[in-house]
Amino acid sequence: MALTVAIVGRPNVGKSTLFNRLVGRREALVDDTPGVTRDRRVGKARLGDLDFQVIDTAGLEDAGAGSLEARMLAQTERAVADADLVLFLIDARAGITPLDSHFANRLRRGHARVVLVANKCEGSGGVAGFAEAYALGFGEPVPISAEHGEGLADLYEAIRAAAPGAPGEAEAGAAEPPLSLAIVGRPNVGKSTLANQLLGEERLLTGPEPGVTRDAIAVDWSYQGRAIKLVDTAGLRRRARVADRIEKLSVADSLRAVQYAHVVIVVIDATEVGDFGSELGKQDLTIARRVVEEGRALVIAANKWDAVADPRAVRKRLVESLERTLTQVRGVPVIPLSARDGTGVDRLMKAVFDIERLWNARVATPDLNRWLAEITDRHPPPLVSGRRIRLRYMTQVNIRPPTFALWISKPADLPQSYLRYLVNGLRDAFGLEGVPIRLMLRKGKNPYQAG
Repeated sequence: MALTVAIVGRPNVGKSTLFNRLVGRREALVDDTPGVTRDRRVGKARLGDLDFQVIDTAGLEDAGAGSLEARMLAQTERAVADADLVLFLIDARAGITPLDSHFANRLRRGHARVVLVANKCEGSGGVAGFAEAYALGFGEPVPISAEHGEGLADLYEAIRAAAPGAPGEAEAGAAEPPLSLAIVGRPNVGKSTLANQLLGEERLLTGPEPGVTRDAIAVDWSYQGRAIKLVDTAGLRRRARVADRIEKLSVADSLRAVQYAHVVIVVIDATEVGDFGSELGKQDLTIARRVVEEGRALVIAANKWDAVADPRAVRKRLVESLERTLTQVRGVPVIPLSARDGTGVDRLMKAVFDIERLWNARVATPDLNRWLAEITDRHPPPLVSGRRIRLRYMTQVNIRPPTFALWISKPADLPQSYLRYLVNGLRDAFGLEGVPIRLMLRKGKNPYQAG
């Protein structure tokens, strides 16, 4: 039986935008005006390899009996009753409102399976209500941006885990879920050759001509007993140079593969590294930066290493360029290899598994707060208007990548330099080298402290 998913939430949190994203076209009318959607709208959705029926609903509002709003609410409640799973959407930029809390209570009293989704989480302004959402009682929220298509991999995992018929904890623990591994890079750097080397067969078309691969090709594979979904992608060039319609579709397909990946291997041509001041080097770094901004774990594969004249100098330039440019992820692994003859491929896969483990890392709250006290004693936050900014409490609110919430007296006044100091301190103290770290600042006292 097909899975049915209903999207509910108060007005103007992005329900129709998410509906359009899931069905792959602009079916539902979207506008900033609350109440645009009145009737239920049903569509066929696809997310990764999940096919399901999705229902867009009117915004949840209190309403008097017999009114239009009351009839709209009845339609929404009917959708909830008909659904196998409910996506309860909140606006992370606005935080948790009394209306969110009111309808959370209604959903908790029902029998629906509920996944809490925090929309509008793009950028720093999108984290305002993320930590608050735990108070609604539906467990860990799924951070997304329906408008920009961010967080879809996490939404996929949440829907798959919560859907009726999903394996229980004991059954699920019997085998690790497949690792989604994408290979990206500029055209003709050896992505498909590397994929074929990993697979042990000429599974993917290769050749000296740039642009041989057009679609993102996913292949189910196993390495040392671990199930892997390996995705080879089309080459990514500078946007200004992408003119052909087919190539535009290929680029979009490649970027989608990055969004759904757990770990992304960015393949570069080590013979062309130069000083990274060239257009070529900038494009490699742009691709790597895009992976980091999506929150994916990153590994750099320096291909054609067997043809490099001065390996030590090239590796030094590579590492220095990454440290200088990708300041938000210090310590990205760089693996020299030859995709053609397989040299370095085992080291590459070890780096992939190591970085995935860090990407899924959790740090206990007591350890975080002991560390916070030590690091602020060592280097206190600055004074603002003669009063010191107080860092009160810290907890980890998500993984993939590690995401932390810090309650602070004056979030807007904390300098970026001190924020970097905290993030680098987290890396050093808890061994989080090479993965993105997200640190969200929240105003107020410790939210879990009584009184």
